[in-house]
Amino acid sequence: MFHLVKNALSHLQVRSIQQTMARQSHQKRMPDFYDKYDNAVLASEATFCIAIWTYIATQIRIEWNLSSVGRVTPKE
Repeated sequence: MFHLVKNALSHLQVRSIQQTMARQSHQKRMPDFYDKYDNAVLASEATFCIAIWTYIATQIRIEWNLSSVGRVTPKE
């Protein structure tokens, strides 16, 4: 008798979980912020990053020519 009740209860619990999952999968999900604006946010972040690095690279006066030709005087 105990095994029969235990089996029936476990079957009911599994069925209720399956019904809950089926109910949730059939409901329409409202789009969230990232569903609507994900590409726009990504593009604006990339633009901001490129703009900052461009500003840094042009304003801190890095000498990109690392060759010493013409700057080193030969010893006598």
